[in-house]
Amino acid sequence: MAKTSWIARNNKKQRTVAKYAARRAELKAAGDYEGLNQLPRNASPVRVVNRCKLTGRRHAYIRKFGLSRIAFREAAVSGLIPGVTKASW
Repeated sequence: MAKTSWIARNNKKQRTVAKYAARRAELKAAGDYEGLNQLPRNASPVRVVNRCKLTGRRHAYIRKFGLSRIAFREAAVSGLIPGVTKASW
């Protein structure tokens, strides 16, 4: 499980991105890069990291399910994800 502080920091970045989204869009449309530099660093959506909803892990994230590979496998094997079966051939 990821540290709670990392998860909280990422949530704070998401809130900052949402807060400045309209302002960033109008500055980018106007081509005002000096104005973009004045915005907070965390207002850029690139700085937000995809994290697993269960564990907070950032690596091996499966976007379609919102889980890391480890949490996905555990959920799939125990039958919590509908339509996902273990492959066998």
